[in-house]
Amino acid sequence: MSILSFYSYTNQGGRENNEDSIRAWSQDERGVFVLADGLGGHNCGERASETAVETILNGCVPASGFSCSFLEEQMKEANRLVLEGQKEPGCGDMKTTAVALAIEGSEAFWAHVGDSRLYHFSGGELTHFSRDHSVTYMKYLGGEISYMDVYHDDDRSSLLRVLGKADCHPETGSSVLRPGDAFLLCSDGFWEFVYNEEIQADLLKAETPKQWVQLMLLRHIRRTPPGNDNFSVIAVFAD
Repeated sequence: MSILSFYSYTNQGGRENNEDSIRAWSQDERGVFVLADGLGGHNCGERASETAVETILNGCVPASGFSCSFLEEQMKEANRLVLEGQKEPGCGDMKTTAVALAIEGSEAFWAHVGDSRLYHFSGGELTHFSRDHSVTYMKYLGGEISYMDVYHDDDRSSLLRVLGKADCHPETGSSVLRPGDAFLLCSDGFWEFVYNEEIQADLLKAETPKQWVQLMLLRHIRRTPPGNDNFSVIAVFAD
């Protein structure tokens, strides 16, 4: 059985609106954490992200158990509702990324669509982070660019999978929890300015999820340019 603690933070950055949405819920050894990033430049991006996080959270909280296939179905339901929302005037292009983490007892399950990320740390080491569904990340996987180029490549905002397209293909994963495991969910406006090694280094210094986030935000604020994107993060400790 794991005792869960978490801290969530969102900021509109240098934009007029915050199109990121976050939701977090925990009770006893169960927890559900969801983050979505409405696509900038599209109508109703904020509404798309809110639809995604509300749908996934509301589907997970009353569930009798979690699995990768269950989370995949919640993502597909969120996609259906975002597609429904596109029928309303002015919202025909609304889309969003999404990443979700569901924990119960000694098991964790996650799913994502787009370039909002999930990081999993165990024993203080980064054991997994999600693959961006973007043109840039495909270039990295194909050996055209280095991993550090992912942070600056011109195609990083060209997403191959999002909620709001007829074909929704979430990517899922799972892990057995160990004492001291930690998870980070974040939008691209956050991870583009805080590198993997720094996320790990700040985790090793932190005693709480809030402290972990605060340490990373100190790095983030020094690097963000004027007019920077919205940025959001959810940190979770399983003790």
